[in-house]
Amino acid sequence: MGPLQGLTIIEIAGIGPGPFAAMLLADLGADVIRVERPGGGLFAGGDKPQLDVLNRNKRCISVNLKHADGVATALALVERADALLEGNRPGVMERLGLGPDTCLARNPALVYGRMTGWGQEGPMAREAGHDINYIALAGALHGIGRRGEKPAIPLNLVGDFGGGGLMLAFGMVCALLETRQSGQGQVVDGAMIDGAATLMASTFAAFQAGFWSDERGTNMLDSGAHFYEVYETADGKYVSLGAIEPQFYAALLQRLGEDAAPFEQQFDMDNWPAMQEQLAQVIRRRTRDEWDAILAGADACYAPVLSMAEVRHHPHHRARQTFVDDGDTWQPAPAPRFSRTPGSLRRHAARIGEHTEEVLREFGFSDAQIAQYLSSGAIARYED
Repeated sequence: MGPLQGLTIIEIAGIGPGPFAAMLLADLGADVIRVERPGGGLFAGGDKPQLDVLNRNKRCISVNLKHADGVATALALVERADALLEGNRPGVMERLGLGPDTCLARNPALVYGRMTGWGQEGPMAREAGHDINYIALAGALHGIGRRGEKPAIPLNLVGDFGGGGLMLAFGMVCALLETRQSGQGQVVDGAMIDGAATLMASTFAAFQAGFWSDERGTNMLDSGAHFYEVYETADGKYVSLGAIEPQFYAALLQRLGEDAAPFEQQFDMDNWPAMQEQLAQVIRRRTRDEWDAILAGADACYAPVLSMAEVRHHPHHRARQTFVDDGDTWQPAPAPRFSRTPGSLRRHAARIGEHTEEVLREFGFSDAQIAQYLSSGAIARYED
């Protein structure tokens, strides 16, 4: 069931990094109860609800948090939970009557996780934004891209998922560990701008040391170096090279054979652009599969660039079972891996309200009270 088995976490439904943080906790065994508004949910109601993979391994109840009895229902859950996780703008939970002061008064040992872009305070705290804005202000976006070109958008991996959801999940587990010692809960302020800045720690240090240029696309790890680059192959596909260390670079040159001569001076930075163009010409002569045959297993820090359609079929992923494929849909398996208490895919994403009655009964609500709340619209259940 995973190392977090026995923990109960209430997730107030949101999008993106909040659900991702909750998915990570659920994958590793926590009983995550997602509280959705009736009729809500970004992907709800589709033909394949299991594709809403950020909501896997959770149970879902439907509660109207604008109804007094709906708020009372949520607070009853909070009283018996280990943690709560929410991703609203600052002030929203307070206006609903579910802010941290109220919840911690009900349950002093509660860990209250908050996921925002700008953080809970500061002049921009209440402004709208998305991943691209947060990583822009954090200094991360500026450094991603090629020389002479505008910054490249790294999907929403740096802000939403890396700096946001992953950091919040980490913070909540840390707080839960501390609570076991102190018996006291606390608020975890997970801000994407903070997390994105933290992910840049090494790069910021390199910049201050004079090792990293503020001009994108001119450094060793940002496409400035010929040995750390993506190259197009003869069939219009791509391969990646990351041969930084001398021994790995030597392995690359050995596999290039007679084409290796122009690249012997690895750290002749003035000639990096010329060597990059020359190496691009060399790589373009063969298909990706041909380069696979030449470079795979050579310790040259090489990998083919796989498309989303290809990735789960690669032999390495198949051997490690990186992806779970049940014949209907496929998705990444829970990570990281544990030798004794591994995480698992226990259930697909639930439909909104699928577990409303089940969960409320577990939390001590009577059948009469559930029926009354269903009738008043304070809660709802999934209807086929």
